[in-house]
Amino acid sequence: MGKYFGTDGFRGEANKDLTFDHAIKIGRFLGWYYGANQGKKAKVLIGKDTRRSSYMFEYALCTGLMASGADAYIMHVTTTPSVAYITRTDDFDCGIMISASHNPFYDNGIKVLNGNGEKMEEETLLKVEDYIDGKLEIPVAEREDIGRTVDYVEGRNRYIGYLISMSKYSFKGVKVGLDVANGAAWNIAKGVFNALGAKTYVMNDAPDGYNINTDCGSTHIEHLQKFVVEKGLDIGFAYDGDADRCLCVDEKGNVVTGDHILYVYGLYMKERGKLLNNKVVTTIMSNFGLYKALDKVGIEYEKTAVGDKYVYENMVQTGNRIGGEQSGHIIFSKYATTGDGILTSLKMMEVMLAKEKPMSELAAPCKFYPQVLKNVRVKSKPDAQNDPDVQAAVKKVADLLGDDGRILVRESGTEPVIRVMVEAGSDEVCEKYVDEVIDVITAKGHLA
Repeated sequence: MGKYFGTDGFRGEANKDLTFDHAIKIGRFLGWYYGANQGKKAKVLIGKDTRRSSYMFEYALCTGLMASGADAYIMHVTTTPSVAYITRTDDFDCGIMISASHNPFYDNGIKVLNGNGEKMEEETLLKVEDYIDGKLEIPVAEREDIGRTVDYVEGRNRYIGYLISMSKYSFKGVKVGLDVANGAAWNIAKGVFNALGAKTYVMNDAPDGYNINTDCGSTHIEHLQKFVVEKGLDIGFAYDGDADRCLCVDEKGNVVTGDHILYVYGLYMKERGKLLNNKVVTTIMSNFGLYKALDKVGIEYEKTAVGDKYVYENMVQTGNRIGGEQSGHIIFSKYATTGDGILTSLKMMEVMLAKEKPMSELAAPCKFYPQVLKNVRVKSKPDAQNDPDVQAAVKKVADLLGDDGRILVRESGTEPVIRVMVEAGSDEVCEKYVDEVIDVITAKGHLA
């Protein structure tokens, strides 16, 4: 990871960590890099979520792009996956999404996508960072070379049409709840479900610039759980601020996580001969219960580092067709280059309708193991992680758990913290083994 761009873009508190000046410079560099640097006029696509600061960053990016001679095509409020889709299909040089995903309204972020709708290559992002830090100089456009903005709401409409075309079934007679998190899906998801015939019940669809993700959406799934039960709905779907993730609630009000979704759709693909390589791609943080459930139905799996970026990279390299995270970032590589919350919900509807079973029955075999995760602030992450006594304590726990659980000790990517996680048959066992490892870390003097 670079100085500014992490695994999910340049993110921070608006005008504190991520400023309008940063946005202008990002626009300046990308406009020049994909345009004048290659002897042409660049076409760049921009979308944003509903945060108040997204408008500021949108205009700042446009200013930078136009000053470098690029044309900025504006999709307005839309989802991250829609920007990825339209960037790819409408032959843009790159795409930019303004969003801090599930973060509170006062944060924001700039995600940059390449012309294939994939997260931008590290090499290019490092060049952007060099320009932000004043290590590069680029010319401004003059006269007829100055760029312009183009209203491109048609791109969002075309994406909506694409989503509707993804469904093989009519949703007529199905009662569906949607929590759109006062975010980017608020003006897209309901229209898609209505067009497919569902009786759609929507909550948190009145964004005001400040209420995105506030006590709603996939990070506060408890409200959708209550909503589904009270309304007697067949299923519910909750999205995050930029709608690249989706969690479900079954008809009984139970949460269906990203791990459950991987199991349900992975099995559905296997049954139809569509699961290439017979593999599902997970991250190391997927629940042990998912792996046990996949083992029982003969589906193999791969584990990547935490982050949908790494899941997608694995899928590109191996040809695996479905992967994702427990948080609800699910990637269907045949249809999308990024997690797509609305597409995920359509795929789950497909399984329900094809198998004529409620979601509670479809997800039941994937039983979650109790999990305890504790963070330990340390002086040096590598020293604590590689300490022979710490490693011995971890191996001892792993041996004791055997096939009935697992232990995971990893370094945080953003904090001076070691994360110790145990999954086992009970919370008590998890607590006991996590504390045993932390006691060794403490005894060896690694605490900060």
